[in-house]
Amino acid sequence: MGQIVLDQDDLAKRLRSLKVGGKRVVVTNGCFDLLHVGHVRALQDAKRRGDCLVVAINSDASVRKLKGSGRPIQSQADRAEILAALDGVTYVTVFDEETVGPLLRRLRPTIVAKGTDYTAENFPERDVLTEIGAELIIVGDPKGHSTRDLLKLASQAHTASLARATAAKGRGAAKPARSNGRPGAKGAARPLRGGRAQAAVAGARKRGRLGASHAHA
Repeated sequence: MGQIVLDQDDLAKRLRSLKVGGKRVVVTNGCFDLLHVGHVRALQDAKRRGDCLVVAINSDASVRKLKGSGRPIQSQADRAEILAALDGVTYVTVFDEETVGPLLRRLRPTIVAKGTDYTAENFPERDVLTEIGAELIIVGDPKGHSTRDLLKLASQAHTASLARATAAKGRGAAKPARSNGRPGAKGAARPLRGGRAQAAVAGARKRGRLGASHAHA
């Protein structure tokens, strides 16, 4: 399990000791708002390139500036804890800047790992790499996963679920109330069947004969 180190001076000191001992330090960075399989594959690939993997995550304020209102979904504390629990991650730290350049100058890693949406030509901090003598490597599979896509799918599923619930409620309200057939209950009484019907007819006939005899009396 990795360690969360928020004091970047302390982290830089630890990484210097590793490098003096001949270890290769890899730094990768990102928002890591909703961890998905693309993140996991990139982190596993990055770990294989060195001896120590440092994951630097954007702070909550930094994510809001980059992604807009409503983000991040998870706090920086939660995101850091999740990443630190992953096998292969040595350290997790948090940075406030919109780019990772200032942090790279402080940590001075051997390798900087970025996803397949970057190249040596479009990496924003390529001048920083030259300055600190770090190597850029591209890790992970082609970028076919994103937090944005996950949030869109979750929103669509939620909307569909609400529509089904509303439709089911409408069908239930449209059904007429069933009568229980008890005297005084709303709705028509149940028709008499079988022996009950015969008994009722016989009773009516008897009452008719009695009435006739009283009338003659």
